[in-house]
Amino acid sequence: MEANAVFTCGTRCKLFNCDMNCNVVGVGEILWDILPSGKQLGGAPANFAFHARALGARSRVISRIGQDPLGVEILQRLQALGLPTAEIQIDPSAPTGTVSVELSADGQPRFTIHEDVAWDRLALEKAALTAVADADAVAFGTLAQRREPARGTIQALLAAVRSGAWRILDLNLRQHYFSRDVIETSLRLANIVKFNDSELPVLAELLGLRGSMRQQIEGLARQHTQRLVCLTRGAQGSLLYSEGQWAEDPGQTIVVKDTVGAGDAFTAALVVGVLAGKPLDAINRRANQVARYVCTREGATPPLPEFPDP
Repeated sequence: MEANAVFTCGTRCKLFNCDMNCNVVGVGEILWDILPSGKQLGGAPANFAFHARALGARSRVISRIGQDPLGVEILQRLQALGLPTAEIQIDPSAPTGTVSVELSADGQPRFTIHEDVAWDRLALEKAALTAVADADAVAFGTLAQRREPARGTIQALLAAVRSGAWRILDLNLRQHYFSRDVIETSLRLANIVKFNDSELPVLAELLGLRGSMRQQIEGLARQHTQRLVCLTRGAQGSLLYSEGQWAEDPGQTIVVKDTVGAGDAFTAALVVGVLAGKPLDAINRRANQVARYVCTREGATPPLPEFPDP
C-alpha cells in the first residue's frame, strides 16, 4: 500500500525500523476506564495517540475533561506519557468521562459508558483546528459523536483536515451510541475505515451491504470511497482491503490479560505503517503484533517494547 507520502528525518519507528516525521491526531473521547483492578486512562482517540507516539509518530489528543480531580489526573497522565495537553479543553461544569469495565473469563470487556460528560461538550476551538490542519493523519470514531455539540465539532474538524492527509474512522459501535446517519456522515469524511467482526454485521444491515464478508468489504470501499478497509477478528487476526488488494493475517494464540485498547493499538500501528509507505501485508502483520502485545498486559496503554521482526 502506498501512502500519500513517506516521511523521513524524524524519530525512529519501532515497527518498521525507519525514520519518521509525521503528525497524528486522535479526536474524541478521553476518559478513565474503571477496571476491576482500578482505573486506567482510556478512550479510543487517546489510546490511539499514545500508541502512535510510542511507535515513533508525533501525536496529540483533541478532547475535553472536567474541572475536577479526575481531569487533573488525566492532564498529569498525558504529561507523563509525553503527550501535549494544549488541545485538551476543560469544561467548567460537566464531569470527566468514565467507563465502567467488566471483564469476562477470556478477558473480553463489557463497557458501561456514562453520559453527559465533558467530552460530549467538545467545542470547536482554534487550537483544535490548528492541530488537524497540521496533521498527516487524524483518527476519530462514532462514540464521541453520540450527541451535540461534540458531533458537530468532530465533523467540522474532519472537514478542516487537508485533502492529502489520512482520515481514519474507527467505528467503535458501543451500546446504542450510533446511528446510520452518523456512520454515513463519518464515512464521507474518512478515507480509512476500521471495524471488528461483531460490528460488520451491524454495518452491513445499516448500509445494505450484501454477499460474503469480502464482498461486503469491497462494497463498502466502493460505495463510500475508502482507500483502506480494515476488519479485525480478535484471535483470528485481521483482513485488510485496499484498492483491489487483500492482506490477511491469521492471528496467533496468546495468553490474554485483557483486550482493552488492543484495537486502538492496532489502529496506531496501521496508521504508522501507512504513513511509512509500507506494503499491505507488512502493515497487517505488524499491527497484529502490537495488538497481541497489548492483550497480554493490563489496561489500554501499557508501555510498548521494541518489536523485532515476527
